[in-house]
Amino acid sequence: MDTPYRTIEHKGMTVEIHQDPSPSNPRQEFDNLGTMICCHNRYDMGDKHEYNHNAYSSWDGFLAAVAKKEGSLVSLPIYMYDHSGQTINTTGFSCPWDSGRLGFIYVTKEKLRKQYGWKVITKKREEQALKYLLGEVETYDDYLTGNVYGYRVKDALGVEIHSCWGFYGDPDNSGIIDEAKGEAECAVEHKPEGVVA
Repeated sequence: MDTPYRTIEHKGMTVEIHQDPSPSNPRQEFDNLGTMICCHNRYDMGDKHEYNHNAYSSWDGFLAAVAKKEGSLVSLPIYMYDHSGQTINTTGFSCPWDSGRLGFIYVTKEKLRKQYGWKVITKKREEQALKYLLGEVETYDDYLTGNVYGYRVKDALGVEIHSCWGFYGDPDNSGIIDEAKGEAECAVEHKPEGVVA
C-alpha cells in the first residue's frame, strides 16, 4: 500500500492525499484551447503535429511559418529543464547545460473569436488568452513532474468509502483538500443508523 502524501482527520473520518499513480495526459485527454508544439530529439511531448523544426533556422521563423499557415496567433514560448526528469515553463531556466527552448504554445485569433464570441481581439482579451495558455503549460508541467494527486476517505475502521483522482497542482491550492473534507462530511451526514464510524 502506498504511503499517503498527507493524512487529515476530519469529522471522525480519515482523508488521505496520495500522488496519482496514473494521471491523464492533459495534451491527449483534455479539451485544450491552445496547441502545444514541442520539438525534442528524445521525447515525444506536447500535441501531435506535422511540423519539422529542423526546416527553420530560428524559433521566430518557425512561429512565423505557423502563423502564415494558420492565421494570426497569440503565443508563448516553452522551455524545458531536463535533469532526472523534465519540467517546463514559459520563462526559461538558469541552467545553460540542461535547459533550453522546447517549443511554443499558441491559439489562433480566429479560434478565440469562435470560442468566446469575440469580434475584436483587444489587448485585454489577448492577455486573457495568454493566461489560459500559461495555465495549460502549468498543467502539463504538473503532469510531467508528477504533481497530480487524488484522495481517499476512510471511516473509523479504515474502510475506504470514497475516492477521487486527477487533481493537478499543489494540494494546498488545487481544491482537493476541500473536496475531500466535503466528502467526509457527506459520509457522516448520510451514515446509516447504528453504524459506527
